[in-house]
Amino acid sequence: MKKEIKNLIKAIGDDYARWASRAFEANFSKINEFRDSIEVKEGSKYIKITTGNSVWGFVNKGNKDFRVGDILKAANWRAPALNRSRGNVFEKYSVAWTGPHYISGYSAGGERTEDILRGNSRLVDGSVK
Repeated sequence: MKKEIKNLIKAIGDDYARWASRAFEANFSKINEFRDSIEVKEGSKYIKITTGNSVWGFVNKGNKDFRVGDILKAANWRAPALNRSRGNVFEKYSVAWTGPHYISGYSAGGERTEDILRGNSRLVDGSVK
């Protein structure tokens, strides 16, 4: 999972670079400062990812209610929000430098399958609305 965590950290840094290049007119020192502030702290159940003095989110590694690699928003400094995962580091996911994106689905910018045209509102991720 180390490779996947490195890819997640790169995605976080890349998203910040896209935002900062517009906001700060490509101030590369700010971008490098942000990338350097990202830390990974491994606990018994979760891997906590911090950016500066903020918790970016968590990656599950030992909570049986989630799959290994599930990305979770932070509920507070010490614990993740346990309502639903926001993706998985072993699959396709979408994140921002500010934290994991909200729960995926059509209302959150997800895509619906062609079944929606037939009256079945099944989402691409398999959940039903």
